[in-house]
Formats: sequence, C-alpha cells, structure tokens
Amino acid sequence: MRKLFIGENDKDQRLDKFMQKTFKSMPRSMVYKYIRKKCVRINGFHASADSVLALGDELSFYISDEYFGKGEAEFLDLRPSFGVVYEDENILIVDKPAGLLCQPDGREKRNTLDNHIKSYLYSKGEYSPDNENSFSPALCNRIDKNTQGLVISAKNADSLRIMNEKIKKREIEKYYLCLVYGKPSFEKKILHDYLIKDYNNNSVRISSVPAKGYKEIKTEYEVLATDNNISLLRVRLLTGRTHQIRAHMAYIGHPLLGDGKYGKKDKKIPFMYQALSSCELFFDFKTDAGALSYLDGKRFKTEPFFAKYDIVTNLLKIQKTKKTREK
Repeated sequence: MRKLFIGENDKDQRLDKFMQKTFKSMPRSMVYKYIRKKCVRINGFHASADSVLALGDELSFYISDEYFGKGEAEFLDLRPSFGVVYEDENILIVDKPAGLLCQPDGREKRNTLDNHIKSYLYSKGEYSPDNENSFSPALCNRIDKNTQGLVISAKNADSLRIMNEKIKKREIEKYYLCLVYGKPSFEKKILHDYLIKDYNNNSVRISSVPAKGYKEIKTEYEVLATDNNISLLRVRLLTGRTHQIRAHMAYIGHPLLGDGKYGKKDKKIPFMYQALSSCELFFDFKTDAGALSYLDGKRFKTEPFFAKYDIVTNLLKIQKTKKTREK
C-alpha cells in the first residue's frame, strides 16, 4: 500500500483524472478496475471515479508498485533555448525559437519547448517532479515547430485552468508578423474560407465553399509595408487551425517567404524557416479571471526573427514612416 497527499496543484479534480495523470504507465482500463475493486481510498473511505479531491486529502493505493516509479526526468540535462518575455509566480511567456517543437511528437520526445521550460523552472527551484503528483508546468498555447514567437506556460494548476478557459473563449488576442510575396489586393481584409487537414502529408487544403470534413477559418490581415515585391503583414487569427496563416496566404496567391510547403524555396532568401512570427499577445478578459485578473489589458511583444535580415530593413523603415504619418 502507498499513500499520496493532495497538494495545491492536485485539488478540485476527479479521482480518475488524477490517477491517469499521476500513473502515466497505467492503462486507462486499469485505473477504473482498481477504483471499481475498491483498491483506492480517500481519507480511509472507498472512493468512486468521480470523487473530487480536496486539498490535504490522503489517498491510499492498494495497487502494483510498478506504477509508482517516476523514472529519471528527461529534461534535466537540457539547456533552455528561449527568451523570457514575461514571468511571475503564475505564468511564463517565452519567445520560442523557430525549429523547436512545442510538445513531443512521433519523432522527437525530449528536445521540446515543454521540456526546456521544465528545465528552466527546475534550475530556479520552482519545479521538481518529486514534489508533484499529477501536475507539471504546461503550455497553454502552441505554435508550429518552424514558427518563432510567443508561447504561454502555466506554473500551477489554477493558472493553467484559467488560461485554457480564456484561450477557449478567445479572450487572448494573438497577432503575427509575416513576409509574403507580392502585395494583397486589399490593404485590410478578413479572409473567410474552409480548411481540411491531410494527416498523411502533414499539410492542409483550403476551399472557398464548405464541404465535408472542412472547418471554417477566418484570418484577418493588414498590409504594413511593401517593397521589392515583398509585403510585411500583421495578421490576427480569428480561428486557430493547423498551418492556417501559411496556407491561407498561399491560397490567395501570396505565400510566405521561406515556406517550402505552401510556397517555394528561394535561394535568395537567407533564412531557413518560413517568415512567420507570433509576435504579440493581448489579454482582453471579458469574464472573471480569478488569480490572473491582474493580466487584463496587458500586451506582450517580441521581435520577429527575420527583422535582422537586410531584405527586411527597408520594409521596417517604410512601416515606421507609415505609422508616423498616421499619428
């Protein structure tokens, strides 16, 4: 028999969900079997799958010892490779470099932003897997591997719950900067089409009319500057689908520079990733944000990685001049 005590990051969740997160190697069917056979007790009493855990609860497990082995943390020898844009006791906003996965996939399990953040917080003494049962710092939003920019990570369960709710309710606005070939016909426009994912090729297709399997997409863009048949765009996602910006801009005839999947590789382009940066987050809470209410109205920005290249210098000058005239 083993005992665990419910801490701040474990409370207010169902017993079955807690066990699935705590005993990662335990099959889901075994979780319910152990509960059904009364092998799990809360404060000495038999529990049900939907029992809600409270701070300080004592859980007794009459289960196989093999499920208690946590193993060596896979992030311990990673050197964090991101910029810190903002940090407090609840959240961390980082600037993810292009080329780094946010979370593990079929090819890469270890070298991910998720693990880099755990390594960073571990080195600061703010996170230790040995002191947690079911919680670990978690990403609230994600961007593509080859996209650079802002990602939010929650340091505790309450912040994760609130952030996930705010993102779901679209109370956090996300803005991107990108470089495209040519100049779109309209200075400002909301593109409204439909997208389907091709899992075999890890790509998407877009249709102007609804069809079976296609999901609605809305992409708002504004042309900030144009020079030498290259335009700098500010984009706001009104829906969040896989490769939405890249595919949508290519669909209207203006693919992103450096994007070999939806455009074409150009040897004259000096950067190896698509010219896309998640460069701005605005917290616009319409509903109660509890412990994170202090973030309402805050705006966080980062520079796009492509700003340092010569082919972009004149575009940025044009944009700056345009903004000055508008004032």
